[in-house]
Amino acid sequence: MSESPQPTPIRVTVVGALGRMGQESVRALSSDSRFEVVGAVDRSGAGQTLASVLQIPSEVVVTDKLSECLDQRPADVLLDFTHFSSAPDHAMRAMKRGIAVVIGTSGLRQPDVRTLVQTCQETGQPCLLVPNFAIGAVLMMRFAEMAAAYFPHAEVIERHGHHKLDAPSGTGRHTATLISQHRAETPREPQGAVEAVAGARGAKVDMVPVHSVRLPGSVAHQEVLFGGPGELLTIKHDSYDRASFMGGVKLACAQVRSLSGFVTGLDAVLF
Repeated sequence: MSESPQPTPIRVTVVGALGRMGQESVRALSSDSRFEVVGAVDRSGAGQTLASVLQIPSEVVVTDKLSECLDQRPADVLLDFTHFSSAPDHAMRAMKRGIAVVIGTSGLRQPDVRTLVQTCQETGQPCLLVPNFAIGAVLMMRFAEMAAAYFPHAEVIERHGHHKLDAPSGTGRHTATLISQHRAETPREPQGAVEAVAGARGAKVDMVPVHSVRLPGSVAHQEVLFGGPGELLTIKHDSYDRASFMGGVKLACAQVRSLSGFVTGLDAVLF
């Protein structure tokens, strides 16, 4: 009896391949037979192989020229872990070449999001923006969405390492938006309430206070607090290591091509 043919691996190009998330993702994808890392783009390490830089069995050469990489090494998915100022351009270049996109960079500005939506429509390629790849974090946001229907008073506290550039985090903002969309009413501030110091009550995202903490030793942590008469509900998620994101990275790369248009959140391929 002949064996069934093995499915063709999903070809992935990783941009920001030598950053913290990029390195972890390259290792995770390379060790999974469902994927093949065919391109690695980064401003550092150009000209070196992934084998020499990351000590993995891959002869892919790191380059700092994205367009050249996409043209010479055909890919099915572009996975971007760069910066909110450059990720939209990378995504558009990929989609115009018929490549689906997963963006793991938070802080995208609304004009850039609108441009990506338009590019998805023009090219017919999907783009998945993932604020958080940890499956536990996605469940936290889903639970917060459910709780909001019963607890309109809610606040978000998100904590990341001190090198994270944007605040609030994409996860914090997305959680606040979900709460705002699903709570029955928007609580009013007490009459006469003032901030003795500007920002003391956090940033308001869709009328939900979000408090950002940046400290060394942190990876990605978030608490969502819901207050009601005589009770407090706390929903908390902690990522202590970037390994917690790899299940979501693989899921996003495996499923993004089944999506249509511009989509936000890993929940689009999880539920």
